Amino acid sequence: MHKAGFVNIIGNPNVGKSTLMNAFVGEKLSIITSKAQTTRHRILGIVNGENFQMVLSDTPGIIKPAYELQESMMDFVKSAFDDADVLIYMVEIGEKELKDDAFFNKITNSKIPVLLLLNKIDTSNQEQLEEQVQAWSEKVPNAEIFAISALEGFQVQEVFTRIIELLPDSPPFYPKDQLTDKPERFFVNETIREKILLHYKKEIPYAVEIDTEEFLEEDDIIRMRSVIMVERDTQKGIIIGHKGSALKRVGIEARKDLEKFFGKQIHLELYVKVNKNWRSNTNQLKRFGYNQK
Repeated sequence: MHKAGFVNIIGNPNVGKSTLMNAFVGEKLSIITSKAQTTRHRILGIVNGENFQMVLSDTPGIIKPAYELQESMMDFVKSAFDDADVLIYMVEIGEKELKDDAFFNKITNSKIPVLLLLNKIDTSNQEQLEEQVQAWSEKVPNAEIFAISALEGFQVQEVFTRIIELLPDSPPFYPKDQLTDKPERFFVNETIREKILLHYKKEIPYAVEIDTEEFLEEDDIIRMRSVIMVERDTQKGIIIGHKGSALKRVGIEARKDLEKFFGKQIHLELYVKVNKNWRSNTNQLKRFGYNQK
């Protein structure tokens, strides 16, 4: 028999959802930073074994939306409830609730298996851990609870094994050599956006979107041209920096990561353009892959 199913990961921002998926897949598909709202899309990571296919889904952290882009991000989370065969609800030590009651009610009333992963236990002591496990078992009585550290790899294999046990009997949904549902340009965009999240403060990272306009693959090199979209002229100046130094740093770091990801030499050209209020513009959001309803 062959097992296959969709395993969807949800939770508040910054609880370790992307770290967990990357650990399962063995590749860096989701960007990881200490900033909230790092993940904007629903990203599939596909793990294949001889007798199983696990289709993992990393989703944006649950927030109360403040503008159109965030509304679209929460739509990706809602869709994760629709096709899940196994639901992973991630929380971290010290966390008390989900930031949306409607989502929380969906979890506690779920008819499909729910695994509640209490993450970052490497930052706690035994007494605190036992208190947290007890509290969450009362809040989500329909869930199996695993105490893990996604970053350190503690109990990650045990969760992986349990998920395989819970997958329904099914043929694979994707070719067995496929790693994700996203095109190559998506990972170029996300790699550049990760560097901006790491190096710029306040509103700048959240006002940025990347558009890779050119992706030309040759035998020994991939030539890329990407545009960094910002909402205001002042943001453009900050992204570029003094004599272009800040933009150059983003380009160098992104190129190094992309060379690891694609296993080829990369030539990356970066430009910055102002695209006013793109986060609230429905047409622009559709262009960037949001508002897919």
